[in-house]
Amino acid sequence: MKTQISQTYTVRLYLSGPIEVAKQAIRADTLRAGLCVTIEPTTYIYTGGEEAGYVVGLLNYPRFPCEPQALEDRARDLMHKLLAATHQHSALMVTPERSEWITAREQ
Repeated sequence: MKTQISQTYTVRLYLSGPIEVAKQAIRADTLRAGLCVTIEPTTYIYTGGEEAGYVVGLLNYPRFPCEPQALEDRARDLMHKLLAATHQHSALMVTPERSEWITAREQ
């Protein structure tokens, strides 16, 4: 039996939109280079509304190890692809150090 160990580092993406479309975009993206992600449905409740969405989890998986910055870059790229695929306007990326919100909406 073989054991591989990597530094623990996770990134979570929070988006709204159709989860099935997101799954297809993720499948396409994981084919280009090794990556393992999770995707789970969620409901966002905010001032004045509610909508369905999903959370994508990326981690430094020992089978496909990478440095934290490389994982963040990959997550950010995936986040932009998911926004385009699901025709959404904003997303949130959360790392152990910070939260990064992007939006195409006018302020």
